[in-house]
Amino acid sequence: MIQRNTIQCEMVYEAVNALKCHATADEVYDYVYKENSTISRGTVYRNLNRLSGTGRIRKIEIPGSADRFDQRCDEHYHIKCDKCGRVFDVDMDAIPDPYRKIRNKHGFKFSGCSIVFSGICPECQKESKKEIQKED
Repeated sequence: MIQRNTIQCEMVYEAVNALKCHATADEVYDYVYKENSTISRGTVYRNLNRLSGTGRIRKIEIPGSADRFDQRCDEHYHIKCDKCGRVFDVDMDAIPDPYRKIRNKHGFKFSGCSIVFSGICPECQKESKKEIQKED
């Protein structure tokens, strides 16, 4: 089945590119809704999944958190701030061919992997220092 490239799909794609923040589906919806108040949340969600399925954007699945959508489709890693929940790119080379390095004793055929580190972002570290200074 051939999928058409709709105006709504392009609006969603442009929103992910404009936001450049590893946006959640709700953040993408809010951005698109400002331009087109007739678009539904379901349309945005469907088009995000469609775009990630075709490789035009990257879906980042984060355990215990909402999925994020990234305009960068190259192989790279992410870090999620434990305090504010924002997601950032990690500046490091991707592990070359990680599947060859993993022994698969359970018979899986690999379809992909996602590495998401966790920590506290610089902005939240500054906020924590300010809070401590106020207490002193």
